[in-house]
Formats: sequence, structure tokens, C-alpha cells
Amino acid sequence: MSDNDYEIRAIAPAVLKQLRERDDAGNAPQPYVDEEGGAPLRCCLRRGTPGEKIALASYAPLRRWARETGARPGPYDEVGPVFIHPAECDGWAGSRFPEVMHGDRRVLRAYSADGRILGGRLLDGDTVTVDEALAEVYADPEVAAVHVRFVEFGCFLLETRRLR
Repeated sequence: MSDNDYEIRAIAPAVLKQLRERDDAGNAPQPYVDEEGGAPLRCCLRRGTPGEKIALASYAPLRRWARETGARPGPYDEVGPVFIHPAECDGWAGSRFPEVMHGDRRVLRAYSADGRILGGRLLDGDTVTVDEALAEVYADPEVAAVHVRFVEFGCFLLETRRLR
């Protein structure tokens, strides 16, 4: 599978603008200073730096994907916390899985174009890289999108989408 069969996507700028006003749970985001740094920012797909101002907001990635594509996620729809910058930032311009997010345990959740979950893949951070696992998941032609999540808290990290 070539590198061009799917794309890595941070939360889109237009969605971030909405989340900075009112998140997907209907609340104002909670800004604070990340004293130690390291928070995984979903707006620019990097880790926060010590003392950086960030915000915690609720985000419904599958719901937003479904609105855009016409999918119907039904019971797979969920809302969870994400770290974002409280003001506009440079965003994500990369094409491969962000290096600073490698090495941790992850779960991949694969979805069909109509919003059904097709399966998942647990990554322990040691045996298979995220890039290798994504290539394996996208080998299934039914997979339209894959969400990458943290194992311990289940939080959404980023979305990948098949390029048509």
C-alpha cells in the first residue's frame, strides 16, 4: 500500500473554530496552562510545551465525519475530551503519522463509508508501528476511515481517511 492511500487529519480549522466557542457537549472549552507540557494537541498534532496555554473541549469525531460524508454511525457516536489551542494555531501540515505521537499504546477503530465499525486493532507500541497497522487496516477495501485513540483513556487522537 502506498503512502497516498489514506491521509492523516487533525481536527479541521472550521471545526476548531466552533469548538473554541462551544464544544460538542454544548459547553465552553476549559482553557488552562499546561505546566508540565506533553498534552497531545489535536489541532496541530504535536505535544504541548511546558507553560503553554491550551484548552480541553468535548469532541464527537464520528458525528462530525458522518455529517460531512452522509454516514450514519448510530450507536458508535460518542463524545470525548481533546486538547486544543484556545486560539488559532498553525494546524497540521504533515502527511505521515506525527513522529511525536509514535511509541505509545494506541487503538485503531476502522469504519465503513456508511458509518459501521468494521473492527479494531490494539497497538502496544513495540511490535507494529502505527504506520504498519494503518496500512494493514486499509488493505480492507471496505475501510473508509480509521480513528486512532489512546488506550488508557480511550480519547480520540486523530482521524485517517481513505483517499479515493
